[in-house]
Amino acid sequence: FFSTAVYYCCVHLMSCGLNAVQLSPHVYWVGAMDWNARDIHGFWCSRGTTYNAYLIMAEKITLVDTVKKDFHEELMSRIRSVVDPEKIDIVVSLHAEMDHSGCLPQVIKEVKPSKTYSSIVGKETLATHFYEPEIADIIALPDGSTLDLGNMQLEFLHTAMVHWPDSMMGILRCDGVLFSQDGFGLHIATSQRFDDELPLHDLERAAAAYYANILLPFAHIMTKATTKLKSLLPDVKMIVPSHGPMWRTNREWIM
Repeated sequence: FFSTAVYYCCVHLMSCGLNAVQLSPHVYWVGAMDWNARDIHGFWCSRGTTYNAYLIMAEKITLVDTVKKDFHEELMSRIRSVVDPEKIDIVVSLHAEMDHSGCLPQVIKEVKPSKTYSSIVGKETLATHFYEPEIADIIALPDGSTLDLGNMQLEFLHTAMVHWPDSMMGILRCDGVLFSQDGFGLHIATSQRFDDELPLHDLERAAAAYYANILLPFAHIMTKATTKLKSLLPDVKMIVPSHGPMWRTNREWIM
């Protein structure tokens, strides 16, 4: 088992390195892969997970979320494959849970963005995780806010209890990308970044387990959020969650 695991890790590193993956004209995946994760939020995951973060190459370069603290350098390496991290103007935290914010203070210190944003509850939650002055300077975004990135706009929708009180989603309409944070995610560590590169039956099984363990307690809230999000479907070409692959083909199915 150990030899097999090492082999597949080596294949992955040789084929992918630590480069970003372009998802759309302006959006890159710069997250991290945790091949060894097994206990995630209290349930067993046999195939690891990803901690997804995204770089928007707008006039005001924007980083959407960070990663678990142990994977900080993997995040920074992927960012550097696209742009000098110090050119990042804006950092956005969609969700304060530590697998998405664990290295946020460190990233802010290194990147020195002009502004950092979160939801209103997100700012309060991050302040309980960290005591760095950089966190105190975070700007809280009300529901329905629009952030000017210079040549494009990033819109925000608060989605409390999908699956934390601070959760919010973002939409970049010019590229048709919905940043869905923990909504529509699943736990699989894989070198493939898109849903149509993986067997659908694997995605169905992983998505069902994820929903049952993460979102089912808030199913009535998720149903309301999904109904609201379906109105955006004509503008959405890709759903990019905080865990798992990007949904570019089976968008309607996962929603």
